Amino acid sequence: MRRVVITGMGIYSCIGKNLDEVTQSLYEGKSGIGIEEARTEYGYRSPLTGIVERPNLKPLLDRRLRTGLAEEGEYAYMATREALENAGIDMQYLEENEVGIFYGNDSSAKAVIDSHNIAVTKKDTTLMGSGAIFQSMNSTVTMNLSVIFKLRGINMTISAACASGSHSVGLGYLFIKNGWQDVVICGGAQETNYLSMGSFDALSAFSVRTDDPAKASRPFDANRDGLVPSGGGATLILEEYEHAVKRGATILAEVVGYGFSSNGGHISQPNDKGSFTAMKRALDDAGLTAADVDYINAHATSTPLGDQYEAMAIDALFGEFRPPVSSTKSMTGHECWMAGASEIVYSVLMMRNSFVAPNINFETPDENSAKLNIATKTLDKNIDVFLSNSFGFGGTNSALVVKKIK
Repeated sequence: MRRVVITGMGIYSCIGKNLDEVTQSLYEGKSGIGIEEARTEYGYRSPLTGIVERPNLKPLLDRRLRTGLAEEGEYAYMATREALENAGIDMQYLEENEVGIFYGNDSSAKAVIDSHNIAVTKKDTTLMGSGAIFQSMNSTVTMNLSVIFKLRGINMTISAACASGSHSVGLGYLFIKNGWQDVVICGGAQETNYLSMGSFDALSAFSVRTDDPAKASRPFDANRDGLVPSGGGATLILEEYEHAVKRGATILAEVVGYGFSSNGGHISQPNDKGSFTAMKRALDDAGLTAADVDYINAHATSTPLGDQYEAMAIDALFGEFRPPVSSTKSMTGHECWMAGASEIVYSVLMMRNSFVAPNINFETPDENSAKLNIATKTLDKNIDVFLSNSFGFGGTNSALVVKKIK
């Protein structure tokens, strides 16, 4: 089978708008969580969110290309622009070679609501504007990026709840490994506007620790009271190894394993068995064992049940070896459809800079997290192999294993 490597990365998130800013935030354990007053006015229980600045695309894209971009598409564009530059791929290369795209996205709420409000107010659907349909579809990111970057390979949106970004990387890995593509753009994007998150708040899923927003997201901590929503965009350029070597690309890391499963149970409540299966399958696919893993980037979102079951699954598979574990969601909040891709970016940045980012706000372990080796402070540590977990509503599970290139 062909080897699959990462040759480019881009990130636009609440802890930084590029790779350098994000690397520094990860090392310093810097939180990107704040309060959005509009949420309180709208009727939210919790106004907490990751604070992501909307990019100004006017100097970068003409109006025709901006028209179809929803908020999450703007973030994805910024991340993909950086990733392609990072990979040494320009528009000439994209026009002359077949490049595919898998991107995770599972909502475009604001675009739908804005269009609806125009129709209700004006009683005339023609006033929605030409970009309304392209902004409101779940496939908004891939349809726009494929046009902007002139992509002619596989073109598909992965809609798998909070595992969307991870599954997009997994599918890109499989397509290249099996010889169906040489280069695939993979990633995940998440809108952060208040219109997109009301139904989550209605489930009482969010933390209400508003006195100190930076301490609200506390994965694995006994006193966690819910997740903090967040978003942005994250992009990885996956490439076949020999293809990357031939064009002189800098190889950042190698994707060596992808594991997946479905819980087949409750629509919103996780379990440990599905998580275990995905992790074990990823290790088996990589030809590695639990002893080979130097770091685990946990899915842990700061919810009582989710963190509990993941801790149980990690302990069952890695208990004897106790690799360092942290959830970068302690800093970023839960980036939802983006998270599975962004956490690969975060972990590769750690791997390349020889550190483990801390699980901030972990102060009191519970009976399950006490069994894990949770990094409460930044660890200066060599990482040769890491595992990244992503789980989502409906019981979808994804795990990826990434290795330092040799």
